[in-house]
Amino acid sequence: MTTAKRPARAGRRTTAASDARRALPRRAPLTARHPDPVLEVVVPVHNEENDLERCVRRLHAHLTGTFPYPFRITVADNASTDRTPHIAERLARELPDTAWLRLAEKGRGRALHTAWSRSSAPVLAYLDVDLSTDLAALLPLVAPLISGHSDVAIGTRLARGSRVVRGPRREIISRCYNGLLRGTLAVGFTDAQCGFKAVRRDVAERLLPLVEDREWFFDTELLVIAERAGLRIHEVPVDWVDDPDSRVDVLATALADLRGMARLGRALTRGRLPLTALHRTDGLDAGLPPALLPQLLRFAAVGAASTLFHLLLFLALRPATGAQAANALALLAAAVANTAANRRLTFGVRGRGGALRHQLKGLTVFLVGLALTSGSLAVLHRAAPGADPRVEPAVLAAANLAATVVRFLLLRAWVFPGHRSRRATGPSAS
Repeated sequence: MTTAKRPARAGRRTTAASDARRALPRRAPLTARHPDPVLEVVVPVHNEENDLERCVRRLHAHLTGTFPYPFRITVADNASTDRTPHIAERLARELPDTAWLRLAEKGRGRALHTAWSRSSAPVLAYLDVDLSTDLAALLPLVAPLISGHSDVAIGTRLARGSRVVRGPRREIISRCYNGLLRGTLAVGFTDAQCGFKAVRRDVAERLLPLVEDREWFFDTELLVIAERAGLRIHEVPVDWVDDPDSRVDVLATALADLRGMARLGRALTRGRLPLTALHRTDGLDAGLPPALLPQLLRFAAVGAASTLFHLLLFLALRPATGAQAANALALLAAAVANTAANRRLTFGVRGRGGALRHQLKGLTVFLVGLALTSGSLAVLHRAAPGADPRVEPAVLAAANLAATVVRFLLLRAWVFPGHRSRRATGPSAS
């Protein structure tokens, strides 16, 4: 792979004009009379001989009966070794507006990337072959893209109005993953992993070359880049029933996702992605979520000041109240001040609206910090009962460092969830 050379200084002066020429045009609704397929639904499969025919026939019947535009269904077989390609080929012969393609390499992201890149339909979608998501949500998913309201649409199992049936293990994993995304990459969408998404083709043409992953992280990477570029993401609460026969390797997928998050975070922090090419010329979607690094620096400055305040107040109160009580009182005062400062300086929240709610959530975060710092004192007193009292501030400082990391993640993901006002949601989304 070759690396492009840095442009000359004279070339940099034309960057703004070039970006303007490359920017996406205004979103426009599709015409009511459209002779070619308006929607292409891709079903990525790998060794799905048991579910494929049931899925495609049910999807075809649903679209034929309810979808008001021409459509196409494409089965994207990525390196199946069972009867999946034979079933896909037969279905393409028997059902009108149905096609299939065969890929020699495995990877859901690879299948979607290939199928979407080849499509001429103005709206592209995909769903999982197990049909865990109720197909009644398909028209609400793609309608905002057809109307020109949004750029990307996703089904969400984590918004108010969603109805989900799944075991606690999958529920915990999903919520932890999406919470981690909010804490580290400041995403505003609620569910990155639901296998039910759609995108306008003009947007996909710009997005797909920027998405490196070809497996399970493909969805997340596409959504993060779209949101950072200021594109409008519509969320639809879905009814979703877990497939008990899922063969996804949860551990391997989780590790791959963590690597993908680290890679994408580095690329965003260093400005490697040409996000300006994804801006709309109408300028309505301008204003990107703040980069993680500047926000982290502001948080660190507030944290340093509140840690100093906590230690000074602790030293002032300890002679009268004892170590544990002094720590609790000092930490409570520091937590209130810290939440107020971060609200204004780090996360840019202005006005009194929601201030009480933010403080109550901040006090919950305070309890986590209290457990860490009080626990560290308890461990010190148990391990070294005769330790010099001057050791206590050092132990508290170390515990506060750990509490600060936890505080930042919780503030970013829960107390001040990132920039939700910049995304469009369904009527019941939260």
